[in-house]
Amino acid sequence: MNADFDAVIVGGGLAGATLARQLNQEAPSLRVMVIEKAKHPVREAAFKVGESSVEIGAHYFQTILGLGPHLRSAQLEKLGLRYFFPCDGNTDIAARVELGPATFPPVPSFQLDRGRFENMLLAAIADSGTTVLDDARVRGITLGDEGHRIAITTRDGARECTARWVIDASGRAGLLKRQLGLGLPSTHAANAAWFRINARVRVDDWSDDPDWQARVPSGQRWLSTNHLMGAGYWVWLIPLGSGSTSFGIVADPALHPFNRLNRFERALDWLREFEPQCAKAVETHAGGLEDFLALQHFSHSCARVFSPQRWALVGEAGVFTDPFYSPGSDFIAMGNDAVTDLVVRDLRGEDISARAEAFNATYLRLFDAFIRLYDGQYPMMGNAQVMTAKVSWDNACYWGITALLFFQRRYRRPEFIASIELLMRRLLVLHARMQRFFNAWDRADAKPYGAAALNVMHVAFLRRLQAGLGDPPMADDDLRRRLDANYALLEACARSWQAIAAEQDPALARFVADSAEDDSAVKHDMAPLRLTPSRVPV
Repeated sequence: MNADFDAVIVGGGLAGATLARQLNQEAPSLRVMVIEKAKHPVREAAFKVGESSVEIGAHYFQTILGLGPHLRSAQLEKLGLRYFFPCDGNTDIAARVELGPATFPPVPSFQLDRGRFENMLLAAIADSGTTVLDDARVRGITLGDEGHRIAITTRDGARECTARWVIDASGRAGLLKRQLGLGLPSTHAANAAWFRINARVRVDDWSDDPDWQARVPSGQRWLSTNHLMGAGYWVWLIPLGSGSTSFGIVADPALHPFNRLNRFERALDWLREFEPQCAKAVETHAGGLEDFLALQHFSHSCARVFSPQRWALVGEAGVFTDPFYSPGSDFIAMGNDAVTDLVVRDLRGEDISARAEAFNATYLRLFDAFIRLYDGQYPMMGNAQVMTAKVSWDNACYWGITALLFFQRRYRRPEFIASIELLMRRLLVLHARMQRFFNAWDRADAKPYGAAALNVMHVAFLRRLQAGLGDPPMADDDLRRRLDANYALLEACARSWQAIAAEQDPALARFVADSAEDDSAVKHDMAPLRLTPSRVPV
């Protein structure tokens, strides 16, 4: 088939538009079309979730796609992830255990006004030669051995085009996933409701306690992705560059039924009960409500995302885990990087069958590892000590292994990933064991914790892992040595947390791996993350 386009991307949201930009950058001669159902430009503070990025996604946008100037001028740099754990009805934020940085982390991430970001992206890719059809819908996709046919309805009527590659970036619509019967349920059950208000809501204004204010001298807590934590739920507050504030409630339905969250007034009533300070802030600006959406069982899996038959699923069209830790843009980055590699190599005449299979296996393996972060974990979200340990552990795994591999562009090197297979298997086993340990610790620890200030960046080895993401490209042997050293740190971190928990409850000692290693240095480093009931850490 002499196709009209080398690649047709169905969906011009975050996943589709960034993929088009990457394809254009790596192979400017490619003929690419993006089909987007919304008429552009859309309004800012757009009706989409996914405004918080973390290191992988932020690096993809800023460095790989070269969007640093836009991120710095039109979006907001993020003051890390910040967590407030429950205390005495959550009426005084200064009385809550706070886990978060006082200054910006060494490697940056950003809050994204999705409307502003996607308007810029679609305009930029059109200027670079990508054909952009907005206000258009795909009526059908016919996959073929030589090429694919896409039937489209536009504002000017029906049309059809052909493409060598078709990439589904249609979000939850999942056009190809549904057509091919690839959808799989996720073991993780959680629901979400979210809305935006056209006002700048600053958590810094929720208390005038001088000691609390002094913890973040810049007064910029509001630039964090702020999490209000409780048993079975968390609430996000995310500032947007347009001046609006995004709010979200994510909850385990076994503890917080969906029918308590699925209308704005119901969600506000829920906030009044569980997060009264947040409710008051929302009530103050309720006249500026811009949108509201609620979604049940948002997590979903997929049997395949990359195919040797020259089709792929990216973003939420493929898989989605959970908004906690903001991994959505990470999966977009990893998926787009793989698809770009496959498309460019295929158009050069290479046989991409083995690469497609390898990329597919790695991507779905990462999804399985990420879903373990959430599956059955929501009941512990109100436990300040256990969640502090979990956040430190999950971040260490992310910075030390997962993100490092992306920053060093090794996910595009199947032979390198194969060379660290043993390490990855050991990591997945240890990771799963630690998630079970956190559950057991939570069941054993019912102690209340008072006002405290904790910061993972005060832990020396954690700060080194995060800062190390910004290191220059490494040779394969050097990177393998770094990964091995980081994994040894993870093992020491795991043993140290388990030993700390066993001091409180000897029954937890069964989780501690037998080892002759001396973990005293790591355990000492982690001291700033230990909580004592009714004591404010210095």
